[in-house]
Amino acid sequence: MTRFENEQRSVLRGLLRSLNDENVATLGLIPWASPVPTFGDLGCSKVATLGLNPSNREFVSLDGCELTGEAQRLPTLRSLGLDCWASASRKHHDLILEACWSYFKRSPYDGWFGQLDFLLQRMNASYYGSRSTIACHLDLIPFATIEKWTALTTDSRRLLLEIGADALGRLLKASPVKTLVVNGRSVIDQLFKITDFSAAMDEMPMWALRRKGEPTVKGYSFSGVLRVVHGISLEREVRVLGFNHNLQSSFGVTSHVRSEIANWIEKSHI
Repeated sequence: MTRFENEQRSVLRGLLRSLNDENVATLGLIPWASPVPTFGDLGCSKVATLGLNPSNREFVSLDGCELTGEAQRLPTLRSLGLDCWASASRKHHDLILEACWSYFKRSPYDGWFGQLDFLLQRMNASYYGSRSTIACHLDLIPFATIEKWTALTTDSRRLLLEIGADALGRLLKASPVKTLVVNGRSVIDQLFKITDFSAAMDEMPMWALRRKGEPTVKGYSFSGVLRVVHGISLEREVRVLGFNHNLQSSFGVTSHVRSEIANWIEKSHI
């Protein structure tokens, strides 16, 4: 077992303990959904995308029912045959991690991840198949929530970010990731809070979103490096490339703007 695999197991144990904490249980998490330390094999990835937290659609259908059978994407208490997370054994830990590592080989939420994979391909990377650089996805908070992030209380967001930041720092430190692609201004703002990330922010006129009768939403790029996450030294520089538009936002990002962001990613990654 590699040092990185040991670290992932240690991180997962800590996240499961958090799910059993009464204070954390009141923060709006889906209590029966497993933590998601990583989507894909972080141990083989030199590129990772970064979001806020896993969508509830990783665990429930459009009508709010738990995904089961072939539709299931990630483990739950029911699928693991558990009454509570405190009862999880090493076997259950391994099943959760294996489901995370093999996520893109089974039943991924392509409607969400496909948007980001479009950018990754400009870096000769992908979540899928056998690209020269395998990519994975990380979240600032590795828990799915019942409500959207913006609907949570300020205290809930603060506590969840603190839990997630420690996990993120430990995982990144032990991983081979060299580049983080950050999806959306909300993620970037939270990243500023938990890291030493100092970004160059540039307005990108070609990324502007124009709506008839509504104000134009300007586009901005963010680029820089980070070395420390939540007080944890990564012992290297990780390059960060971010953009203020959330590609999966219901507000909508046009195909033209998506292509322009991809062009910038490609040029900035070289």
